[in-house]
Amino acid sequence: MPTLATLAQLRAINQQAAFNRWADIEVSNAGTGTAELSLAWRPDFGQYAGFMHAGMVGALIDTACGFAAATMVGRVLASHYSVNCLRPAVGERFVARARVVKPGKTQVFTACELYAVQNGEEKLVATGETLLTPVADGG
Repeated sequence: MPTLATLAQLRAINQQAAFNRWADIEVSNAGTGTAELSLAWRPDFGQYAGFMHAGMVGALIDTACGFAAATMVGRVLASHYSVNCLRPAVGERFVARARVVKPGKTQVFTACELYAVQNGEEKLVATGETLLTPVADGG
């Protein structure tokens, strides 16, 4: 269930990340164990054929999963993530929806779907899973 405090917290964290500011990643929704990010298409996200670069696809999935985990266990670092590119990522905007699959004291398992939005229609373009490790505030 979305809460304004969780959403505000993730938006503040998002603004601290230089990469997220450069890309203009937005936290559009959040709740306990969930996070949704959105990103408007820019040509500098493209690869040689004009689709969104797989590195950017991975970055959205990694970030959304990390934010979903943070709503349950605080600060996390990715120890492993995988991405499945299902179709060319082409759209006006992209939406990443992540959720915690299983939280734990030493590991948090998450999953994410990335959608391309074109003319109001969403198409699934990638999925991913991330294994995250909670970290103390000192790093």
